[in-house]
Amino acid sequence: MSELLDAVRAGADAQTLANLPLPATTRAVFVRREDQGMFEGMASSDKDPRQSLKVGEVPLPELAPDEVAIGVMASSINFNTVWTSIFEPLPTFGFLDRLGKESVWGQRHAQDFHVVGSDASGVIVRAGSAVRNWKIGDTVTVHCNYLDDQDPTSHDDSMLASNQRIWGFETNYGGLADIAIVKANQLMPKPTHLSWEEAAVNALCNSTSYRMLVSRNGAPVTQGQKVLIWGATGGIGSFAVQHVLNSGGIPIGVVSNATRANILRELGCEYVIDRNEKGYRFWKDEHTQDESEWRRLGKDIRALVGDDPDIVFEHPGRSTMGASVFVTKRGGTIVTCAATSGYMIEYDNRHLWMKLKTIKGSHFANYREAWDANQTICVGKVVPPLSATYALEETGQAAYEVHHNRHDGKIGVLCLAPETGLGITDPALRATVGEERLTVFSRHANS
Repeated sequence: MSELLDAVRAGADAQTLANLPLPATTRAVFVRREDQGMFEGMASSDKDPRQSLKVGEVPLPELAPDEVAIGVMASSINFNTVWTSIFEPLPTFGFLDRLGKESVWGQRHAQDFHVVGSDASGVIVRAGSAVRNWKIGDTVTVHCNYLDDQDPTSHDDSMLASNQRIWGFETNYGGLADIAIVKANQLMPKPTHLSWEEAAVNALCNSTSYRMLVSRNGAPVTQGQKVLIWGATGGIGSFAVQHVLNSGGIPIGVVSNATRANILRELGCEYVIDRNEKGYRFWKDEHTQDESEWRRLGKDIRALVGDDPDIVFEHPGRSTMGASVFVTKRGGTIVTCAATSGYMIEYDNRHLWMKLKTIKGSHFANYREAWDANQTICVGKVVPPLSATYALEETGQAAYEVHHNRHDGKIGVLCLAPETGLGITDPALRATVGEERLTVFSRHANS
């Protein structure tokens, strides 16, 4: 490891960091262009991230004026890392090549390797000449909205930008590395009461849930509204539960087993549906949905909370969208950000148009939304759903766990941090938030 990275790990001051040379390469997790066809003809479930994700040294690019280099203490696994690793729904090298055609700085991303990772917490070790609000030595977290603010479509709401991308998925030099390259407008302050790994797992999922359920760009929850949340102990689902509670709403969490039901209750979610216990079968076969099962779900929801949900927080996609449209209250909203069970969805449109329901698409968050979502973490109103932490060399296994839904909440990955539990600078705030709240997911994972 370089002298600079040793200094980062030792907590050196800004002047020391500035005086040490930036290494020419960094240890990173990446996929290779030459491996794009390695899983050809295989079912998605058989594709193994442990085979495609490599750990090794890659060259670092020249820093653009609006960028910083981060000494990454910890990162995390998101579904987009899994998608990159199994080259679905298509290889990400096409994204990098398109970015490479946009500008001189964009050319740096079009490589034969793709460094993955869309979350990070760490320390700024270099800052470009155009960076104003951040300096070497600042401790930060990173959100993944990557865009060119010279494009007029990126203003008002940057998620509508024609060239909006997700860092570490549609760009190179992501967070699963010892050094990551990010734009200054991706930076946010690290929550002082959290460890590096706790701070690293929030930005992507928390920001996504915030936009969906708090921002005016989503389906903002108001007091007393009932919100059905699929996958309520997953990455985005666990944040969704907390944002609904903080907004005065009533979350109805859907999970797949009793352990996850207990996690929800510890988060403060009173109303829980165990879908495996109920045995819902929304599809009779590959081509036919079962409306009687939609009705049974709706009846179960009303038995719990006395009414249909005002909002459905939808991300499984094909497996649940028909049911989601059906059970939503007349005039209600289905807000969707993903389709982990399949993108080609089907629903009965009569239940949408005749009952004046709305399907609202949502994708990550703009800088203001990500910043505000991060503040809910910084003040302890929302807690990180960290369930497990892996070493950088174990990223393939960590991605495998996420690929097969063998985890709850989020999985963290240590990069420069030598062990878990480091980076806490405000133990008083941590005590106020409470270890019981901060360790809900990890305690259940280890029980």
